[in-house]
Amino acid sequence: MDVPSLVEYASTLNNVVHCQENLFACSTDTARQIADTIQEKGLNRVVVAACTPRTHEPLFRDTLREGGINPYFFEMANIREHCSWVHSREKEDATRKAKDIVRMSVARASLLQPLQEFELPVDKRGLVIGGGLAGMTSAVSLANQGFEVYLVEKDSDLGGMARRIRYTLEGMDVQAYLNDLIRKVYRHPSIHVSTDSTVIEASGYVGNFTTRVASGGRVKDIHHGITIIATGAEEYKPTEYLYGKDDRVLTLLELEEQIANREARVVNSRGLVMIQCVGCRQEDRDYCSRVCCSQAVKNALKLKEINPQMDIYIIYRDVRTYGFKENYYREAANREVKFIRYEPDDKPRVEAVVEGGQPVLRVTVTDRILGKSLAIDTDLLALAAAVIPSTTRNEISRLFKVPLNPDGFFLEAHVKLRPVDFAAEGVFLCGMAHYPKHISEAITQAYGAAGRAATILTRNSVVASGAICEVNESACIACGACQSVCKYGAIEFHDTPQGKKARVIPVLCKGDGVCNAKCPTGAISLKHFTDKEIISQIDAAVPALVEVS
Repeated sequence: MDVPSLVEYASTLNNVVHCQENLFACSTDTARQIADTIQEKGLNRVVVAACTPRTHEPLFRDTLREGGINPYFFEMANIREHCSWVHSREKEDATRKAKDIVRMSVARASLLQPLQEFELPVDKRGLVIGGGLAGMTSAVSLANQGFEVYLVEKDSDLGGMARRIRYTLEGMDVQAYLNDLIRKVYRHPSIHVSTDSTVIEASGYVGNFTTRVASGGRVKDIHHGITIIATGAEEYKPTEYLYGKDDRVLTLLELEEQIANREARVVNSRGLVMIQCVGCRQEDRDYCSRVCCSQAVKNALKLKEINPQMDIYIIYRDVRTYGFKENYYREAANREVKFIRYEPDDKPRVEAVVEGGQPVLRVTVTDRILGKSLAIDTDLLALAAAVIPSTTRNEISRLFKVPLNPDGFFLEAHVKLRPVDFAAEGVFLCGMAHYPKHISEAITQAYGAAGRAATILTRNSVVASGAICEVNESACIACGACQSVCKYGAIEFHDTPQGKKARVIPVLCKGDGVCNAKCPTGAISLKHFTDKEIISQIDAAVPALVEVS
């Protein structure tokens, strides 16, 4: 867009006394320049027309604070994502739209009110829910940084799904790593482990949570400043392909365990067929479990190492051995592991038959390359069963007020900007509670979650936003509509001389304004986004709308 023209236009707007162009508005030098200009010219409102407030608004609010004015006297006009990026080939139109956006922002800025932020003390203890690889890794990481950690696990043993995995595709001894990590957890003086435990209640806010845990017939309250959710995932139990009806049909995890134990019926088998995408990538569970292709290749290579003469077939939809795991896929193909692709509307068929007086499993599949239907007689059948969300997910989601995605896994605040955070401050996630992932990815994410949690625990206090909702009790009719839509539990009812009235709990409110829109009497208003401010933007947009029409 034509930025000099935009600067010239902005300088003509009402209430604008200074306007300038900067190549990098978010740089340290520019921030210092803005703070100096505020003091030199006595400015009491600042509008920055640049990129998204989601990433840079906190920076500019700090700049206003350094300049000596309330940080909520700031307005950001997004002329990048909302304008130049979406109109990159329409310079004149993009410039005209940018002028409209700036004019609307200036109109709103003139009505902004000073808001007061408040500090909350931080309890320097952490709670980790889930004692699998991810949960234990994050707990040890926090404890090594000097914080006291409570680790809660629903099973009687730590380890989670990793207890069923013996080795990785790259050759890592999972059980040795797992046992070493468990020893570190139990021996660390700052980690308190509760197994056979269930979270039954949770309350509080960032820096000051209270979680009630039932363990061994007793109930205890845990006070903590942050929460890490690492509840893991589970293996789908197939109902197809004769699983549960014929003991020759296994899941990949069951196959791996039998390979590790060198069970004769597996290592001495003449043939093995693996069927991928069992229980996922279908209408009722439409996601990829990600780890299955690598697990199949891993088991195939291990069996070829033990019994090179074994006939191994992998019947797949798409091979997803991403990254350097592709090399192992090529190695498997070079060692005569046969890969046959099938379509979802033409899945393999499995039946138990007797051939030459010997009971075998017959797998029938259409080979798209040959254009023929193949019947493969095999001794064993292994199913790549889907990774499914933990059975505790809904209860944990409800207690900690954190969302699930459509597939039932926990949903992060932002896939790029806040990948291990929840929208609820002070609550983080890692491991397969987030989505299916390999061990190395779960460990890396666990360190990330611990790092993010430490940014809170290292402080003596956290600052709560001033942009929150408030209730005009004289207009409140206590209908409960606001409370029903608040996903943060920030609205409560209390008794007044006029009866029950709604009240906002400031430390829990995130200022999303949903209650504001839902209230039938208009009793709730959202500070920093008042009706008057929004209407002023609409009024400023009217000339542009009239011109277009």
